[in-house]
Amino acid sequence: MAKWQEYIGEFVYGGIDGSVTTFAVVAGSAGANLDSSVIIILGFANLIADGFAMSVGSYLSNKSEKENYEKHERIEYWEVDHLPEKEKEEIREIYQAKGFEGELLEQVVDVITADKDRWVDVMMKEELNMTKADKSPFAMGAMTFVSFITVGLIPLIAYIWDYNSDEGSRNLFGISILLTSLAFISIGWLKSYVAETSRMRSILETLFLGSAAAVLSYFVGSFLENLIS
Repeated sequence: MAKWQEYIGEFVYGGIDGSVTTFAVVAGSAGANLDSSVIIILGFANLIADGFAMSVGSYLSNKSEKENYEKHERIEYWEVDHLPEKEKEEIREIYQAKGFEGELLEQVVDVITADKDRWVDVMMKEELNMTKADKSPFAMGAMTFVSFITVGLIPLIAYIWDYNSDEGSRNLFGISILLTSLAFISIGWLKSYVAETSRMRSILETLFLGSAAAVLSYFVGSFLENLIS
């Protein structure tokens, strides 16, 4: 598998968050009948602030998980070095519970405990249910930020075009809905690839999530606009 493919999951979930939250901002602004310039400002403020916050959260979460694994790994190495008989008995109990017995059980125990790294790896997986993460926390945070910004920008394209064009459009929100729906479909398809679920189900779930957020935001924006004006 290519290196970039390892981070598709981060791209998918960053993209979902970016498109949903930005489209919610656009929908709320459209409901309040705000100008394109205001929608662009609100949209970009959301993109940068939320995208940065989400990427930092992803980085810190994965860094913490990696550090926690390394801490327990150090403990297991110490126990293997200083309490070998106790740790060997734990290996025996683990594989005994899996159905191994007699001479075969002892052979399995001997093979595992013959190599310290293999011994510790088995203890981490079987005793602590912990698996070492190979992906870089920084790369995961960066991919989340890039996808949040890239996909989250799509709901704003119509308003950016309108702001820079002499020919204004009367249906900017409709264009934004169309473009964002295409983004939801693409992200939903990628999500099905990552989660190994039904493509149609994943696409519909993503569309529903985005639509629900947009409808709520639109009516809140419309309500507040009528309340204030």
